[in-house]
Amino acid sequence: MLNKKVEKILNEQVEKEGYSSSLYLAMASWAEVNGLAGIAGWLYAQSDEERMHMLKIIKFINERGGKAVVPAFKQPGKEFTAVRKMFEEVLKHEQYISASINEIVAVCMAEKDYTTHNWIQWFVTEQIEEEANATAILDKLNLLGDKNLYVFDRDILSLRAKD
Repeated sequence: MLNKKVEKILNEQVEKEGYSSSLYLAMASWAEVNGLAGIAGWLYAQSDEERMHMLKIIKFINERGGKAVVPAFKQPGKEFTAVRKMFEEVLKHEQYISASINEIVAVCMAEKDYTTHNWIQWFVTEQIEEEANATAILDKLNLLGDKNLYVFDRDILSLRAKD
C-alpha cells in the first residue's frame, strides 16, 4: 500500500510533469511558427517525453494502491523572445523538476518507503540527463552567437539523448 505522504507528493509531481509537457508544447508551437522546424521537433519530442513521465507516475500511484489525481494544468506562456532565452527557461525548469524529484526522494526516506525510493531513482537519473541536454544546447547556442541559428536549427535533433 502506498504511503499517504508519498502518494500526495507523487500526485503533485503528476501536475508538474503535465505542466512540463504543456510548456514544451507551447515552446514547440512558437518555434514552428517562427520557422524553426528543428527546434520545434526537439521540443515536440520533449513534450511527449514529459507526458510519458506523467503517465509513468500515474500508473505507479494506481498500481501501488493509491489514487492518481489528474489536475488542471496552468497555461504556459505563448510567446518567447529569443531561442537562447527559451532554452535558458528550459534549463531553469529542468532544475526545478530535479529539485522536486529530490523532494520525493527525501519524503520516501523519511517515510521509509523503500519501494518508491527505488522506483523514483529512474527519475533521478533522467533529470541528470535532462539538465545535461539543456546545458549542452545552451553551450552550442553560446558558441554560435545570436545570429547563426540556421545550422543549430538543422542539427538540434542530433542533440537529443538516445533512449
